Amino acid sequence: MAVEKVPYGGWQNCYKVNNGVVELVATAYVGPRFIRFGFVGGENEFAEIPEQLGSTGGDVRRNYGGHRLWHAPEVKERTYYPDNEPVEVEVLSDFALRLTPPLERTTGIQKAILVEMSPNEAYVKVTHFLTNRSLWAIEFTPWALTMMAKGRRAIVPNAAIHPASRKVLPACPLVLWHYTDMSDPRWHWGKKYIVLCQDPNATLPQKIGIGNLHGWVAYVNGDRVFIKRYKHIEGATYPDFGSSTELFTNAITVEVETLGPLTRLEPGETVTHVEHWFLFKGIKGR
Repeated sequence: MAVEKVPYGGWQNCYKVNNGVVELVATAYVGPRFIRFGFVGGENEFAEIPEQLGSTGGDVRRNYGGHRLWHAPEVKERTYYPDNEPVEVEVLSDFALRLTPPLERTTGIQKAILVEMSPNEAYVKVTHFLTNRSLWAIEFTPWALTMMAKGRRAIVPNAAIHPASRKVLPACPLVLWHYTDMSDPRWHWGKKYIVLCQDPNATLPQKIGIGNLHGWVAYVNGDRVFIKRYKHIEGATYPDFGSSTELFTNAITVEVETLGPLTRLEPGETVTHVEHWFLFKGIKGR
């Protein structure tokens, strides 16, 4: 299968990578942004915001849906730079694309995302790049955010539970936001897993961060499971009080987010963050 140009969601210029098992659609008018990922002919595992699809240009930040790249820690003036401009799309092979947007004018940060799809399996390697093009050093990290389709649940391992352990030191951080309500019924605080359900009727958001030593987070949608894996580096300093995985939900989506360690970049230096995406179907569960 070859990469092909396709219209999608009101954008006439999109790129679809298809290996006959799964397909991934990247926008070229805005981004870097992957707006669809799913089995060929199946549902989109990613969320879409219908009223924003097909939009371009302007200084207003839009979520659009899908998968995007930010930089952490979250600072409104820097992190929320709108990705509303056309991106350069390099077709590297039948199963690989590199997306490079224009330089962020107000931050001096250059983003890029490289995707490499397996030729015959439901697997994609996603490499995120942040380059410091400013005149001074910056401390930050790549922050990979994936907006998942409505109505299902995200799962992250509870790394703290080792019943037989006699260790007296803490196992990992669990981080709360000012609006986190641990009694909200969308949360399930299990022995092995922490689960966050999406409710389209919810009026308030929820969020946590965790120092995820296991390096994976999942989203269950019917009989399908989307899993992203990444490397958690023990001993490294992570943003948001030590969070390498974050879960967020509102009435639109659940976001499954991963972060790299905080890195001081001198001018011209680049930091990368790699995720590995897997998609399974026919999974039985509650």
